[in-house]
Amino acid sequence: MRIATLLLLLAALLPGQAAQADGYPEVRPGTPVQLPADAGSHPAFRTEWWYVTGWLSMPDGAPLGFQVTFFRSRPTLATGNPSRFATGQVLIAHAAISDPARARLWHDQRIARAGFGIAEAAVGRTDVAIRDWSLSTEGARLHATVPADGFGLDLAFEPTSVVLNGRDGYSQKGPATGSASYYYSLPGLAVRGTVRRAGVPVAVTGRAWLDHEWSSAPLDAESVGWDWVGLNLDDGGALMAFRIRDPRGAVRWAGGTRRWPDGRVEALAPAAVSFTPGRRWRSPRTAIEYPVEWRLGAGGLALELVPLMDDQESDSRLSTGAVYWEGAVTAKAGARILGRGYLELTGYGDPLRLR
Repeated sequence: MRIATLLLLLAALLPGQAAQADGYPEVRPGTPVQLPADAGSHPAFRTEWWYVTGWLSMPDGAPLGFQVTFFRSRPTLATGNPSRFATGQVLIAHAAISDPARARLWHDQRIARAGFGIAEAAVGRTDVAIRDWSLSTEGARLHATVPADGFGLDLAFEPTSVVLNGRDGYSQKGPATGSASYYYSLPGLAVRGTVRRAGVPVAVTGRAWLDHEWSSAPLDAESVGWDWVGLNLDDGGALMAFRIRDPRGAVRWAGGTRRWPDGRVEALAPAAVSFTPGRRWRSPRTAIEYPVEWRLGAGGLALELVPLMDDQESDSRLSTGAVYWEGAVTAKAGARILGRGYLELTGYGDPLRLR
């Protein structure tokens, strides 16, 4: 679901365009996601993103949250332009570490046009890079290398399962059939590697979640933001749920996927998902107020979402213009912990204006 920053970039690159993605391939029901071929880039589509989030444990057991994100955009400005310098594809990357022991969110970002050995997204396999930041396939594993400003991530991910969201990977995002993306997830990724903060490396292990989506249609004009969560459950299952909000704060659309411990996958209809906001936190930098605790009902589960730390606001205005909350959360039922994952909150400052 995580497309907030890239859609804002597209709104800047494509002023005045209607929501219909003229000249781009459409996302169609009945066209299933095919892996491993679809793990790579789909450069004809308007937008695409690979999003890895998770929880890490240091040797003393202290937790960290992390995210590594690569976005790809195909703007229309270069259509028909024969110059090698025309912007045919734009790549963006974000990375962050949620560090509760230091009460700090470490965050960095990159943006570059594709080509010239600077930025590339391969077709047919997960292999995307901006300079020395990369997310790549190494045999059966994925590997993220992010030497960022003040911190770094060098993590290997071992896939354990694949979930095709929606109907065989066709994930609807609004009432109209064309408001959709192709979307699959790799929940339960086993993680091992190194995290560096302020020049000090430390070995870590943990569990993560990868989302890969591509689409050509921005959200419709009645959608101003969304709430999304991906959870690795302690029973071996997984849950993804989202709701898209209209200008009045009501639900424009909702959905999700539950993967059961035995491997069964259930697509969740809009009526099967409910997000009820709880405690709110106000950013001291932007004055945006976010609901950082939630009651979530989805897939037969009734969960309370509690943040690892309140201040997990990402400011990506240097690359895309977006400010959003993206953070590690614990899923509880009363005092019992049922899982951990990541929560994304968008549109709580300025609405996402995509027309």
